[in-house]
Amino acid sequence: MELTGKKFLVVGASGVLGAELTRQLQEKGATVLGTAKVNDTAGNIPSKVEIRLLLDFENPESVKTLTDYLLASSEIDGIINASGLVAFGEASALDSETIGRLMAVNAAGPMQLFSALQPLLAKKDESVVVNLTGVVAETPLPGIAAYSASKCAIDGFLTGVTREWRRAGTRVVSARPGHTETGLAGRAIAGEAPNFPQGMTAQHVAARIVQAIESDEKELPASAF
Repeated sequence: MELTGKKFLVVGASGVLGAELTRQLQEKGATVLGTAKVNDTAGNIPSKVEIRLLLDFENPESVKTLTDYLLASSEIDGIINASGLVAFGEASALDSETIGRLMAVNAAGPMQLFSALQPLLAKKDESVVVNLTGVVAETPLPGIAAYSASKCAIDGFLTGVTREWRRAGTRVVSARPGHTETGLAGRAIAGEAPNFPQGMTAQHVAARIVQAIESDEKELPASAF
């Protein structure tokens, strides 16, 4: 996919990785619509982004408001979801609210968003959906079992719709990088992060994803990073 002149919705453009993806897409000549969860964090979206939108995956009405707006008023060539929540601790120590939040932000919300916007993407000769899924979708780990499960859920969804949406010209990519230094672990909604080894930089991960979009790659397993 030639990125010059293309328009992307970057979910989580206010975060470290989402902001980096936004900058790199813009450097390639793409236009970005960026989302943040609340007004207070919208200021973290790179300054060159002219259209800033609010999206809260924990609120299905928020997702519907955004998708209704885009369906009525915009054209997009791609969606990149770089948002997410993490929680640490043994599964028996996690309460139902924490598990529900993980599933909403990491799985159910993106499913709702992608499904609602697929007809918009299908209007293009070529389009792409990329979800930052993570290595835990390949190798679920103890201490983050619920987080792993939420990522396995969205990965399974992406695998299924890959075949559904291929005929419409929409490429679906589940990006599964290993630990990346975005600060997410320090913002866990439960538990405390273990001492992870040094992770990959956001710049490296974003560059690999942008390369994959340009090269029409269909798979981005952990080994690709």
